[in-house]
Amino acid sequence: MAKHLIALLPGDGIGPEVIAQARRVLEVYRGALDLELWELDLGAQRYLKDGTTYPKAVSERIANEASAVLLGALGDPRAPLDYARDILFGLRFGLDLYANVRPVKALHDRLVPLRDRCAADVNMVVFRENTEGIYVNMGGNFKRGTPDEIAINEDVNTRKGVERLIRAGFDYAKAHGHKVVHMADKSNAMAYAHGLWHRTFFEVAKEYAGIEPKHVYVDAMCLYMVQDPSQFKVVVTCNLFGDIVTDLGAALQGGLGMAASANVHAGAPSPEKGGKPRVAMFEPVHGSAPPLAGKDLANPLASVLTVGMMLTHLGMPEEEARLERIVTRAIAEKKCTRDVGGELGTRAVGDWVVNELKNELK
Repeated sequence: MAKHLIALLPGDGIGPEVIAQARRVLEVYRGALDLELWELDLGAQRYLKDGTTYPKAVSERIANEASAVLLGALGDPRAPLDYARDILFGLRFGLDLYANVRPVKALHDRLVPLRDRCAADVNMVVFRENTEGIYVNMGGNFKRGTPDEIAINEDVNTRKGVERLIRAGFDYAKAHGHKVVHMADKSNAMAYAHGLWHRTFFEVAKEYAGIEPKHVYVDAMCLYMVQDPSQFKVVVTCNLFGDIVTDLGAALQGGLGMAASANVHAGAPSPEKGGKPRVAMFEPVHGSAPPLAGKDLANPLASVLTVGMMLTHLGMPEEEARLERIVTRAIAEKKCTRDVGGELGTRAVGDWVVNELKNELK
């Protein structure tokens, strides 16, 4: 049995194209890390074929045996969103992956769309709460389909859920030498739910000497990110606002084709200390982009950076740094797709990255 079982869900649209390049990177590390790559036939095509979304047997094997999941984008206009929700939320909620970790880092000056700003100004990590908030899908409709329809979605926040996400952000700041943690909420308009965030943030902060807690309303934060992104290094926020803020952050780093992410249960045993890592899920966050599917246009670099985050999870942070350096060179030398200034197709970018990686590992 391999040391690490990696479940691959290529997804829909451009998902299979970019995950194919990520898989090629993992293949390079296969021997050194003793990986078993388990590709799953799940997504819109499978749903349209036989109605399968996220089978119990798959869920149980991932939970019990896998070290990580690599997920491609989900979404297909031919299928209802329920199939994607079953898979994505089955992973996030089912595995209690409460911290969505999104690096927002520009790797070249030309990727930054702001006047008088450079890549050095865009370098932050956003911790988005991943298992609560408005996305728990609690609510309903009354008098649906009539002029008197009422629609309600509940925003669910627990002290446990809020506190552990905030602690994950402070722990990251402490480990990486950051002196400030920002928290974005809307407690002036959502006194109960986000009042909890506000109180918990400042209470937890007292346990982290030398790290300054700074509160900012989320609408103001979006303004400040455009005016001066350099002031942000570590941000903690709720599920909905994390979704919005990180997409804005992606625009600052070169687009969604450069945005990697990890979904983790923070505080799990470290493989560097001999513990088996608790299963985590990793995904490039660009979406399925159906109009681009099959055209060899999709940017695979986010998937390469996502593999880097996975390698850190598996105990090889030096390899995440290596992959980031290679992606940085790809951008600088324009060995990349058109959205980030190159002329190569998806497969050709993968060829270049894999060749550079193999040469470095000789």
